[in-house]
Amino acid sequence: MTILTQVEQLEIEYPSSDGEPMAESDITRDYMTYSVEAVKLYFQERSDVYVSANSFIYYEQGNNQAVVAPDIYVVFGVANRKRDNYKVWEEGGITPDFVLEITSETTQTKDQQTKPKIYRDLGVREYFQYHPSGDYLNPILQGVRLINNQYEPIAANNIAFDTLWLFSEVLGLELHIISGELRFRVPETGEFLKTHKEEKLGRLAAESRLRSLVTQLLNSGMSVEQVAPMMNL
Repeated sequence: MTILTQVEQLEIEYPSSDGEPMAESDITRDYMTYSVEAVKLYFQERSDVYVSANSFIYYEQGNNQAVVAPDIYVVFGVANRKRDNYKVWEEGGITPDFVLEITSETTQTKDQQTKPKIYRDLGVREYFQYHPSGDYLNPILQGVRLINNQYEPIAANNIAFDTLWLFSEVLGLELHIISGELRFRVPETGEFLKTHKEEKLGRLAAESRLRSLVTQLLNSGMSVEQVAPMMNL
């Protein structure tokens, strides 16, 4: 084993990009955006949960070739702060707990052969794959859980080819496929997670309905004093 001096280690660069332009389909990009935003929003009150997407994870100090870039990953037990990339040795040796790959034909080999070995060795507790078009992955959402240092399949609740769900013990969330669409669901409430944009649109719609109702009540002859308690104004 080669032991690097402190100077040699400092001279090694760990890029945040490989210099190549990101080439993702609209479908892949949309699901990556939904997943990372929705899960981030769900854990936003947790200062010890880090959620990221398509960023480099360097897992061997002194070796910038020991790197992997999951589509979406979640790490518990580290600071929730922005990073250029994730260096395991700078995070107390803590590795991701959850990984989701939005897979495609071009990434099939990596997602099904190369990456699972890396994730297993890193101790990633759950690894999910989602293939929106369903051309080769059947069912189109699959997950494995690390048990005794080996990945074991997570049981899927199949309703149809494009409608099913799996439970993530790590996140405490259900991953649902509804007519082919990926959504995260809170099992205790039945609520599906939203992105920041979807949350904002929901609030705006609720405010619009409230204003409309207030206007109707005022037009019916009720006074502001009568309407206010009903609307919690």
